[in-house]
Amino acid sequence: MTLIVYFVAFMMAGDLAAYLIGLGVERAFGSQASLIVFLALYFLFLWFSWLLAVWMTEPKIAATVEAQS
Repeated sequence: MTLIVYFVAFMMAGDLAAYLIGLGVERAFGSQASLIVFLALYFLFLWFSWLLAVWMTEPKIAATVEAQS
């Protein structure tokens, strides 16, 4: 469940960033360039958010202490 929460949170942040960057590109270069930039960033953030969410939720390896006899 934690993995999904992290993924959705990272995707929301990524979508907002892609939207704002796309908006800036649209004002500077037009709507066709904006669409290309937005779609590229959307799929990049989709992939990156998944990797980041998996990294954040992966089990931590505890250091094992061996008892000496």
